Amino acid sequence: MSVAEKFVGTWTLVESNNFDAYLKHIGVGVIMRNLAKSLKPALTFTVDGNKWKIVSQSSFKKHVWEFELGEEFTETTPDGRQVKSKFFLEGDVLVQLETAIKTGDKSSRFERYIDEQGQLIIVCDSEGVVAKRIYKRAE
Repeated sequence: MSVAEKFVGTWTLVESNNFDAYLKHIGVGVIMRNLAKSLKPALTFTVDGNKWKIVSQSSFKKHVWEFELGEEFTETTPDGRQVKSKFFLEGDVLVQLETAIKTGDKSSRFERYIDEQGQLIIVCDSEGVVAKRIYKRAE
């Protein structure tokens, strides 16, 4: 099974660690942070060759990433910031570099991987403020 095939499917959030601190660090306001804490988004991955699509769907918002590995693109983040994003693989880890465009905004690195228990792990890191989100494969 390829690395891409391991991600394909739908995943449901089951645990979130330090996510509020991470969101606060990147400048998300208190109301949006409280809303984010209450949401249990589902992530759906599809892959066609080098083209990936990730859809994050919650009762509040839908966010879609469509990209080719290694290609930088401009993205509007779920909280409304404009950033440059690039996805690439480091071994079995799907890495996303989110580079701030606007002065004062924060850059982030996201690492997405499947752990030994078959869970999708997303590690969010901005200047050492790290959050971990754990998803299980939807039945």
